[in-house]
Amino acid sequence: MRFPAACPLALLAFAAPVLAQEVPANVVSATIREGWQTEAGTQMAALELRLAPGWKTYWRAPGEGGIPPEFDWSGSSNIGALSFHWPKPEVFELNGMRSFGYHESLVLPIEFRPAEAGQPVHIEAEIDLGVCNEICVPMTVAVAADLAPGGAPDPVIRAALAEMPESATEAGLTAARCEAEPIRDGLRLTSRLALPRLGPDEIAVVELADRSVWVSPAETRRNGDELSATADLVPADARPFALDRSAVRITLFGSGGRVVEVQGCAG
Repeated sequence: MRFPAACPLALLAFAAPVLAQEVPANVVSATIREGWQTEAGTQMAALELRLAPGWKTYWRAPGEGGIPPEFDWSGSSNIGALSFHWPKPEVFELNGMRSFGYHESLVLPIEFRPAEAGQPVHIEAEIDLGVCNEICVPMTVAVAADLAPGGAPDPVIRAALAEMPESATEAGLTAARCEAEPIRDGLRLTSRLALPRLGPDEIAVVELADRSVWVSPAETRRNGDELSATADLVPADARPFALDRSAVRITLFGSGGRVVEVQGCAG
């Protein structure tokens, strides 16, 4: 079946039917913004989520108690590669737990590289995500779109791209080192970042390219011009493993909405 260029959300399932009566019928809607073809030949599009007042959804690293989004692109065609350009998330504190996400709306730019250049890209995706207010509900949504070469720059997508985290260079990072030590069920990673203070309160989130590895909340400390972040990394088989330091991503949250992303660290 051929889908229109922007297909509205299909609400496929509630993971917790007992809560269905408490969830507004319009708790979330989703569309694909078609976007444009970049100078590099990729297609810049975006997933747009709109949530009911007071509801939120989660960032790629949702934090304690959050539900990470999962994307299934198996229904798509002519996608050689894709990359997400996540806008800066908010930090939520509730009952002693910290999570990261977006209130009431999210425009998530997604850049598609066609497998066959110059041909349309067909998007057909199922997305598992969590939405929360006083309760949290896992949902699966479906979107579809056909992205033709060309198009015009979308100011909404451009605004979302402008809200991405600062780069390490922009933040003044001069060195990023990390040390990994074996623990009973994986590794303990300590990262040391030389950069100016981001504010009185700084939070670090550690991620790996391998999303199957569980990463604990990082213990963050500041000592002069050096910020350290220590987190445990536990793979599915609960054993120490070889760590690719170039695949370590550290996102730093400071005051005034500052967010800095550091990719990779030296041994």
